[in-house]
Amino acid sequence: MTILLFSQQPETLAQEGLASFYTVASSSDLTASGETMVDEALTCAMLSGNFGEHYRITASNGRSVVVRLNDRGPYIEGRNIDLSEAAMRVLDPSLKNGVMKVRIQRFQEESIPPLF
Repeated sequence: MTILLFSQQPETLAQEGLASFYTVASSSDLTASGETMVDEALTCAMLSGNFGEHYRITASNGRSVVVRLNDRGPYIEGRNIDLSEAAMRVLDPSLKNGVMKVRIQRFQEESIPPLF
């Protein structure tokens, strides 16, 4: 239901780039925001942006997911965003691709409705 709420919200300009995913097993269990890393959460890591911002990530296969920024990365040249395992599974349920081309759109903060 949350995805439906966000799908009607205005977004800022998009950027194209490469997404990869990371897990607790492949990184620290603590994110840069101080949250515990949870593989099942719809979260992401980027080198810029404010913690708590929401982004729509759309893969080249047409699937999309809304994620919340809570970590920094990726630190591999050429990659724009790291997704949690759950977020990557939405885009590629088989997880066959460790890296995929995506479109990244940030929601304008004032346009996100409160959930409660």
